[in-house]
Amino acid sequence: MRKFRQPLMIALMTLLLSFIAPFAQAATTDEKTYQIATDITFAPFEFQETNGEYVGIDIDLLNAIAEDQGFKVEIKPLGFNAAVQALESKQVDGVIAGMSITDERKNKFDFSDPYFDSGVVMAVKEGNDKIKEYKDLKEKKVAVKTGTEGASFATSIKDKYGFKIVTFDDSANMYDDVKTGNSTAVFDDYPVLAYGANQGNGLELVTEKESGGSYGFAVSKGQNPELIQQFNEGLSNLKESGEYDKILDTYLSAPKSDEDKGVLGLIKSSYPSLLKGLGMTLMLTVVSLIIASILGIVFGLCRVAKNKALNILGSIYVDIFRGTPLIVQAFFFYFGVPAALDFRISAITAGLLTLSLNAGAYMAEIVRGGIESVDKGQMEAARSLGLPYKKAMAKVVLPQAITLMIPSFINQFIITLKDTSILSIIGINELTQSGKIIIARNLESFNMWLIVGLMYFIIIMILTKVSQRLERRIQNGKA
Repeated sequence: MRKFRQPLMIALMTLLLSFIAPFAQAATTDEKTYQIATDITFAPFEFQETNGEYVGIDIDLLNAIAEDQGFKVEIKPLGFNAAVQALESKQVDGVIAGMSITDERKNKFDFSDPYFDSGVVMAVKEGNDKIKEYKDLKEKKVAVKTGTEGASFATSIKDKYGFKIVTFDDSANMYDDVKTGNSTAVFDDYPVLAYGANQGNGLELVTEKESGGSYGFAVSKGQNPELIQQFNEGLSNLKESGEYDKILDTYLSAPKSDEDKGVLGLIKSSYPSLLKGLGMTLMLTVVSLIIASILGIVFGLCRVAKNKALNILGSIYVDIFRGTPLIVQAFFFYFGVPAALDFRISAITAGLLTLSLNAGAYMAEIVRGGIESVDKGQMEAARSLGLPYKKAMAKVVLPQAITLMIPSFINQFIITLKDTSILSIIGINELTQSGKIIIARNLESFNMWLIVGLMYFIIIMILTKVSQRLERRIQNGKA
């Protein structure tokens, strides 16, 4: 027995050391990880490459500074507005998204030293010879992005030159509005518009650059002062070493992209991101519907209960979540509640919470309708045979009701799958958000939305056919 004990002890020690080693290594290389929000549709400052990697001036600078100062960053790809809201609600540690340093923002955020001097410029659709100056914009519409320096500049001169402003949340939609002729011109930051025009976004610059503000990295007021200090020290080191200029040249002097922008070319270059987005869409749909089904059964039973308190409880739940837009609920759970209660919640958790509670309200009505569709004589017959109310409901009424509910459940599945697209507004990288990110890189909105729409259509048609088959089987008494 003793001859086996020593090898056994050695094996156990080896196993123990192999378990401890990663933690011991982690302790020696313990680096703080900061969550940094950005607008991933703001090339050349931040966008996604075909391999899924986030790149751009802001991203490369941030990664280089993190490496120089010995901390880690986790990029949260949100829209500009959502990124700012996430910082205000302390959902992230900082924001780097080509954010101009203004006196108004200084009241809410602490900024780093300026890392890029920007400026505003006007662009029109390529070949539009009628618009050359601001005075040509009289009674025309001008596209701007919410919260940007371009929006502020356009607002400051709109009364003088008599044009109207149309606001968008991301650059790609803003440029498309001009290309389709809905807006006559666009005001945006000079390096962004110049880069886009150079990459063939269909616009051309028609004015000289207006002097503008400077971009800064921001954290919440009084929060993470060490992060601002590290950013400033890292930025200074990058400028001294020449790395700063090298990063800027990589993007501002980038040659025109030779990416195949046809439908087949886009599918070939983008299918990994699109499939990943589709996987997230299906995960959100399935998980939220499982939770929604439980909520629907509970509150649906409350809605048909004879107990008045339960009935009121069920009605309140259904009225609240059916009576408010899904996008408001998403903002409420991701920005509102954490800001009020001072805690963090991931975008996916907030998204699942939003979808589950929203779909649960509709499920409750499906359950109520299904139960009320069962002939009342079924309950009366069960009770007359001596079954208590709960047992009669569980054994007699509910099985019949569930059969009637199945087509409505599948219909709700389809609606919830489409509703997941709204969650792109809080940065969840589902199918719609994947499409937006790809468009920000290649500026081919028509072909990309055609591909994304086709993917939704195929999945929804499959579910529709399943629903119709189930309905036929139910009608024929085979299900």
